[in-house]
Amino acid sequence: MSAQRPVFPEFDPDDVSSNSSANRTFGEVVETRMSRRAALKGGTAAAAGFLVAASAASPAAARTPAGGGAGGGGWESGHRPTRLLGFTGVPTSTDDDFKVPDGYQIQVLIPWGTPIRPGGPRWREDGSNSADEQAEQIGMNHDGMHFFPLGAGRESSRRGLLVLNHEYVDQSLLFPDGADEITAEKVAKALAAHGVSIVEIEKRRNGEWRVVDSRRARRVTGTTPVEFSGPVQLGHPSLASENDPMGTLNNCSSGATPWGTYLTCEENWNNYFGTEDESWEPTPSQARYGVSATGGGYRWHEAEPRFDIAANPNEANRFGWIVEIDPEKPRSAPVKRTALGRFKHEGCTVTESRGRVVAYSGDDQDGDYIYKFVGEGSWRVHRALGRSPLDHGTLYVARFEDDGSGSWLPLTHGTGALTTANGWADQADVLLRTREAADAVGATKMDRPEWIAVNPKNQDVYCTLTNGSGWDNAVNPRKPNPYGHIVRWTETGRDNTALTFEWDIFLLAGDQEYDDRVDLGANIFGSPDGLGFDREGRLWIQTDVSNSVQNSPSAGYDNIGNNQMLAGDPRTGEVRRFLTGPRGAEISGITFTPDHKTMFVNVQHPGESTGAWGTPTPENPRAVSNWPDFDPTGRPRSATVVIRRTDGGVIGAA
Repeated sequence: MSAQRPVFPEFDPDDVSSNSSANRTFGEVVETRMSRRAALKGGTAAAAGFLVAASAASPAAARTPAGGGAGGGGWESGHRPTRLLGFTGVPTSTDDDFKVPDGYQIQVLIPWGTPIRPGGPRWREDGSNSADEQAEQIGMNHDGMHFFPLGAGRESSRRGLLVLNHEYVDQSLLFPDGADEITAEKVAKALAAHGVSIVEIEKRRNGEWRVVDSRRARRVTGTTPVEFSGPVQLGHPSLASENDPMGTLNNCSSGATPWGTYLTCEENWNNYFGTEDESWEPTPSQARYGVSATGGGYRWHEAEPRFDIAANPNEANRFGWIVEIDPEKPRSAPVKRTALGRFKHEGCTVTESRGRVVAYSGDDQDGDYIYKFVGEGSWRVHRALGRSPLDHGTLYVARFEDDGSGSWLPLTHGTGALTTANGWADQADVLLRTREAADAVGATKMDRPEWIAVNPKNQDVYCTLTNGSGWDNAVNPRKPNPYGHIVRWTETGRDNTALTFEWDIFLLAGDQEYDDRVDLGANIFGSPDGLGFDREGRLWIQTDVSNSVQNSPSAGYDNIGNNQMLAGDPRTGEVRRFLTGPRGAEISGITFTPDHKTMFVNVQHPGESTGAWGTPTPENPRAVSNWPDFDPTGRPRSATVVIRRTDGGVIGAA
C-alpha cells in the first residue's frame, strides 16, 4: 500500500481551468485507452502496459517500453553511468545551493541586474536601481534561452550571443520597500525588468565565460516598440488603442528558427491587467483567457492606465503572441507573428520537415491544448522572397483518440465549425480567439501542456504536462495529478508536417511513497516543465514545483526536495538526476555551445515565498534564499549557470 496520496491544492492560477467546453479531456482519453489490467505497478510499468496494449494500432508501441523499470530500484541501482547517461546522479537536496555531479563545475553568469555591457549601470544590492538603469541591465526571473554562436569551427563554441527571457517580476524583491504601494516609477521599473536580454559572451583561457562589449547587446522590454505581422494587423479593430504598440510581457520559454532568429513566448499576460471599475465584467473571450478585475496581483492599473482593462480593453489583445527577434540586428523591431495564434504560449519549438517549418507550442493552463504550426512551402523560398515563413502556413490543435492515434485539427476560417455563420468573422478573428477556436473544433484538454521537444534522432515529439486536476480518469493521468507526466508522439511517417500521429505516455512523475504507480527509484521528481534534447538524444527534464508545495509533506513533495534537472534515455526510459537548485527556485532554460562542452541553465525566482521556508520582506529579503551572492546585505537573484566538465568533455556523456 502506498502512503496517503497527496491532494492538489489551488496554488497557481494556471491550475484553475478557464475551459468550460465539453471537449474530451486527456484523462478521459487515457482512461479509455488503458484498461485496469494494463495498469501495472509503477508509472513506467504502467506506460509499458499501455504500450503492449497499443501494439496493434501504434507504431510507437513497437519501441522499447517507456521506463521499463530502468529508473527504479534503490539509489545504487538507479544512478550508475551508462553510455547515454554517463554521469553519477546527485541526490535530492533542500540546501540553498546549486549542486551538480562529481566531475562537473559551475559558474554563475549574468544574474539579475548585471549590466548588458561592461561599464553599464551597476547592480545595487538593496534593489534601488531606477527604471532607466534596469533597462540597461539583465532582467528578472530568467527563463527560456538560446545560444547563437559567432564565428566558425572552435570559435563558434567560444563566443556567441546568449538570448534569454525574463518571465515576470517579484515586486517584493524588485523594490527596496516592496509592493505595498504601486507607483508609476515602480511600474516602469517592472516593465524594464521583463522581456528579453541579448548579451555577447566569450570563454576565456581559464574556461570561464564573461560578458563582453558588443554592438548587438540590447534589452527588449515591456515598452519596446513592436510590430505585428500575419493575419492580425495593427489596423484590426481588436488591436485599436490610444497607446502605441509596444512591449512584450511574461516571456516564458523560447525557440530558435533555422534562419537564426529568436522566438520569445508570451504566457500569462492576463495577470498584468485589472481595474477598479466595479461595473466592469469580462467578455466571454476575456474570461476564456483568464482576464479579471484583480489580475495577477500586480496592480499596475492603479498607476498606469494602459493596464486598466476597463479603460483600455484592446491593450490585452496585443499580448499572447509569439515574438520574433533578430539578435544580429539590434536596430530591428521585435515582430509578433500572429499566424501562430494567441494563447498562453509556454514555448515554441521549431523543427524542419520536407523543407517546411513546423512550430509546436503548449498552452499552459489546466484543461488547455497542444498546437502546431505548419509552414506553407519551403521556408527558404519565403526567405529568398523577403517573406517570413511564420506568416504563411496553418495552425493546428491536437486531438488524442482512444486507440493511441491522434490528429491535428486545422484552425482555419471557413473550415469545420469556424465559419461566418457560427460567428467567426475571418482568420484574424480565429487567431485572436485561438482558445475558443480550439474549443469549437474539439481539441483534447490537457493537464497544463508546457515545453515541447523534438528528438533529433527520430523526430519523436515530447511534451511535459506539469500537473493538473486530472479530470475524470481512473488510471492515468491521475485525478488529481499533482506530479505531472510526459507524453510523446510519433507523427505519421516521422514527418512533422503530417496531420495524424500515434501517441504514448513516456513516464509518470511523482514519488512512489505517495503513489505506487510511480517507479522512479531515487530519481523522483514532480512538475516537469522545461524540456530539451541535446544532439546525442539525451532528454533533459527541468522541474517547476510550486513554492507553496515545495518540500511539503501535505502535498507529497517532502522527499522530492528543491527543483532539479534530470536527464532521460528515450530508448529505455531511464531517468537520472543531474542537478538540484537553491531554495524557492525553478530550474528553467537550457542551451549548449555547438561542441556541447558547455551547458547554460537558468535559475528562476530563488528566494521567493515558500510554505516550507517562509516569506521574504523588505526588511529581510533573504528569508528563503540568498543565492547566488550570499551577500549579507543583498537579496536573491535569478541567474544563468554555466556548467562544464572538469575534463573538458561533452556534457552528460560517458
